[in-house]
Amino acid sequence: MLPPAFSELTNEFFFRTFKLLYSFSAVWVPLVLFGLLLNLWIRYRRTENIVKSGSVLLEIKLPKEIDKSPLAMEIILTSLFQEGKNDYIKTFWQGKIRPWFTFELVSIEGKVRFFVWTQPRFRQLIESQFYSQYPGVEIYEAEDYTKGVYHDPVNLPFWGTNFKLTKADVYPIMTYVDYGLDQNPDEENKIDPMTSVLEFLGSVKKGEQIWLQILFRAHRKDTFKDDARFREKSDWTEKGKEEIKKKIDEVRLGETPRPPTKGEANVIAALERSLSKFPFEVAIRGMYMAKAGSFDAIGITGLIGSFRQYSSRTLNGFKLSKFTDFDYPWQDFKRMRRSAREKKFLNAYKLRSFFYVPYKHLFATPFILNTEELATIFHLPGQVAATPTLSKAVSRKSEPPANLPI
Repeated sequence: MLPPAFSELTNEFFFRTFKLLYSFSAVWVPLVLFGLLLNLWIRYRRTENIVKSGSVLLEIKLPKEIDKSPLAMEIILTSLFQEGKNDYIKTFWQGKIRPWFTFELVSIEGKVRFFVWTQPRFRQLIESQFYSQYPGVEIYEAEDYTKGVYHDPVNLPFWGTNFKLTKADVYPIMTYVDYGLDQNPDEENKIDPMTSVLEFLGSVKKGEQIWLQILFRAHRKDTFKDDARFREKSDWTEKGKEEIKKKIDEVRLGETPRPPTKGEANVIAALERSLSKFPFEVAIRGMYMAKAGSFDAIGITGLIGSFRQYSSRTLNGFKLSKFTDFDYPWQDFKRMRRSAREKKFLNAYKLRSFFYVPYKHLFATPFILNTEELATIFHLPGQVAATPTLSKAVSRKSEPPANLPI
């Protein structure tokens, strides 16, 4: 029981606070209501724009031979760096949004398939870029593989997770350049980190599926004018330049100034190279599902480890963000919380929703990967990828557009 003097003081404090709020209610109540209504309007208009823009899922079948390094995918990604420019009318009245894309790696009972999801207005751009960089590739509109999948924890249990970076996103992951693929080595000497993912996907057994989804959109400095945010979001390159300066100052302006070690110099060089590339805001989701009786926890282990080869102790890497289950049984009474998470996760995956409503930043926050990093984790592999179940083109069904850039 509280002492009488303390109780009186508390009551007096709440009374004065309530009186103050009431006195200024004519000012703050309209402002709060206006803010709520504005937020609802923007959500409504953005949802309307997303629905109107539509979507298309393109499947990419690999040619029999690919002798291109992931630099080819970098060039494709550069063409997808669509920043968009808004003004107050477009942002607050029309609810304009920045375009986003997804790269998807899918294994259905061991058959590995490559997909690109986009708005229809970008379809021609994507197809022309893939045709120009990967001669012999086959691209066609595919039926959405997620269409017939619904939340059914009894007959089709699944486990899903988001990935995040181990360090600040100004630090790059291990890329194809670090593996020497930029030098176009002979096939027998190639070390492609993506082959580990493909081999894992190809090992999936009957009744099992693995879905990997990489969502990305162009990164830019966001202000109140063009993204309806009250707090300005700084440009990623500014943070990167600050980190480089910090690293240089640590060795040159410390108590005992010295030249950087080889390891320190490599980190600084990696940061500088990273800042020279186009940056994207990224989210990565992964799912393992299986029919009743086929569910094997080793599939979850493989999914967790599928991105480990991109990690470096001195630079960056991937680790798990929030996932669909819970660590301890008492955290989830009668599986209600897990079922709710699973439904949201599955719906967000099927809608490719992350940057905007209805599942904005679900279970994760976006991080930055540049074109080199994105091209490392998703590109069309060469012969070094010996996975026999890769979906490949037998013969071209349509010729590339005649107006391809030279």
